[in-house]
Amino acid sequence: MERKRQNGKIRYRISRDVFIRKWVCMACCAVLAAVLTGCGEKNEALQNAMALVQSLDYEGALAQFEEAENSGANIRLVNRGRGIAYMGMTDYEQAVACFRQALSSSNGLVENVDFDLNYYMAAAYVKSGMYQEAEDTYDAILALRGNEKEAYFLRGNVRLNLSDFEGAKADFDQVISMEPKNYDRLIKIYEVLEDFGYKETGQAYLETALASGDKSMDTYVTGRIYYYLEEYQKAYLALEAAKDKGGVDSYLYLGRAYEATGDYNYASNVYNSYLSKYDGNAEVYNQLGLCELAKGEYGNALAAFQAGMQLEDNSMLQSLAYNEIVAYEYLGEYEQAYALLTNYMKNYPDDEQARRELDFLSTR
Repeated sequence: MERKRQNGKIRYRISRDVFIRKWVCMACCAVLAAVLTGCGEKNEALQNAMALVQSLDYEGALAQFEEAENSGANIRLVNRGRGIAYMGMTDYEQAVACFRQALSSSNGLVENVDFDLNYYMAAAYVKSGMYQEAEDTYDAILALRGNEKEAYFLRGNVRLNLSDFEGAKADFDQVISMEPKNYDRLIKIYEVLEDFGYKETGQAYLETALASGDKSMDTYVTGRIYYYLEEYQKAYLALEAAKDKGGVDSYLYLGRAYEATGDYNYASNVYNSYLSKYDGNAEVYNQLGLCELAKGEYGNALAAFQAGMQLEDNSMLQSLAYNEIVAYEYLGEYEQAYALLTNYMKNYPDDEQARRELDFLSTR
């Protein structure tokens, strides 16, 4: 998590590294669950191991994977799960070794699980900064399945890390040509390009989409595109219309559009409006907390972050946990912030910015 000062206010956003880590954890668990079902795998220890991975108990999961292997579970799935657990522990070398072992156990026929393993091995390479190895892995996937849109998109990300802008743009062009009306993907491409300093290129993609005259492009899509084009008035006018659909993302983008204009009070009202009508949502609570921080209402911010942390199946837990610590800092409760950050580092040891914050708090 990094702090950014905009319009005189402290703002927070999830760093690319944190986003990748969160995505990998969710995707690995979800896809492995599908693989277990597809293979008819009923091994209880293996199921328990994956449940422990999802709850971030990686050491406990590794013990269960050992038991699963001893009880005759599918060794490819065991090693695959071990790789995921080692990724959670930030031991990417061991993760890659496990994924390689799983791949080497193939019967010679290329199966869906082989592609999954390569995707996760590439993710481990990315996390360890081995971008060339990650690119090679995506090359291998695409050599066998040339229609893998996800591989083109992820290879584009990797190529940006390798300072290969032209190669990355070629991959993004390919993705867009394969799914020209997938505006969620288009926006992700913009976000990646913006993150690497190619904002104008990303905005050019968005402007082309707006100019296409696609009649299926609704107010939710146009509102988001206007948001990233920094035309905030057009954005919140479109998103106000889209809000009636009740989708949580409509509220989130609407609130962020108002935040971008400095109207944190109205943005807070948007988030509170959602929470009064629908079940709690961790990302809405997080965004509400950030608004309250910007307004200087640190107690309200803390309450919002903590409410979000109480929700089950919470993919925002890391961001909420960190922002809870920030709120305690602003409240001047440094001892509580230090205690929470020490525990945070146990769960997320690869968050270097949090480690620097821990060093800072140790002096307070």
